[in-house]
Amino acid sequence: MHEQKVQRTYNTEMYGALAIYALMLVASIKFGRGMDAGVLRTIVLSSPMIGFMLGVWAVARQFRRVDEFQRQIKLENLALAAAITAGASFTYGFLETAGYEKLSMFWVWMVMGGAWAVITFLRCRINFG
Repeated sequence: MHEQKVQRTYNTEMYGALAIYALMLVASIKFGRGMDAGVLRTIVLSSPMIGFMLGVWAVARQFRRVDEFQRQIKLENLALAAAITAGASFTYGFLETAGYEKLSMFWVWMVMGGAWAVITFLRCRINFG
């Protein structure tokens, strides 16, 4: 029962953060791209980071709410995802020197989030380590 309540709280916080991120992203693209260069444009274009930081806050709160075993598993998943992301970005850095196209930094989070999701899924379904 406690675990379900903790998960519901996390889902509410995370989905709220994602909704704020999505709304601010759409607004920043609609209004920010047409603005003249300057501080205001920079603020508008980076405003979706408010939603992102709320997501970070939701994850940090979730780590504090779960028991020690769940915390250890979640931190291991995150550490593995970070290691995979570091290896992938480092490898691609070498490929860029070989003439591969430069990629946007947005890809780093895509790799990190994807690796974290796959690792979590595999550890839940296959129960390896």
